[in-house]
Amino acid sequence: MPIRVLIADDNRPFRRGVRLRLQSTAHIVVVGEAGTGTDAVAAALAERPDVVLMDLEMPGMNGIDATRAVVAASEGEIRVIAVTSHGEDHLVRRALAAGASGYLLKTHDSAQLVEAIRAAHRGDALVSSRVTRSLLAEVAQRRVTDDDRARLASLSPSEIRVVQLLSNGVTSNEQVAAELVLSVNTVRTHIHSAFKKIGVTDRTQLALWGVRLGVELDSRL
Repeated sequence: MPIRVLIADDNRPFRRGVRLRLQSTAHIVVVGEAGTGTDAVAAALAERPDVVLMDLEMPGMNGIDATRAVVAASEGEIRVIAVTSHGEDHLVRRALAAGASGYLLKTHDSAQLVEAIRAAHRGDALVSSRVTRSLLAEVAQRRVTDDDRARLASLSPSEIRVVQLLSNGVTSNEQVAAELVLSVNTVRTHIHSAFKKIGVTDRTQLALWGVRLGVELDSRL
């Protein structure tokens, strides 16, 4: 099955350029375009793409609010890649907090674009080390709540270990599987089970939750 992509950007020539590049790529199909955040949400819910390329600065509803709406309405089934002109860390952090799976600069080449779409579709995070460090510093300062502790208590020992590895920077299912001596399919099952129990929709959000739990997460091992 091809990966279905929606392009949301107020710059029509940019949308056209992205569409042309993707049209020549096997297993990826563009199912629609949107020029505003409001239109992006409507198109995403109508077309149900696998991945949305979401410009963060659009008129009316901005890309951050549109990302939050798409992720919430689809319960995380639609992956969103935040697209920025200059890699503004504050915008990227807000987009990730809204549920984006990662981000992509508008200066990307075709290979980076395709890999970003494929990575988002398979549930991998796409965040630069610079933004990750900044985001983790913010998250580490947030208070652990009783709800967090209740969610932690609901995890199995294997799920806790998986969350810990993700929060320590292990990014791929293959790496987690090798560390825990498990099959990749079993790791994938643990990750998706943790998504449901914690109430997140992707690996980035799960890893950030693990960072915030910190010592309490470690104490369960």
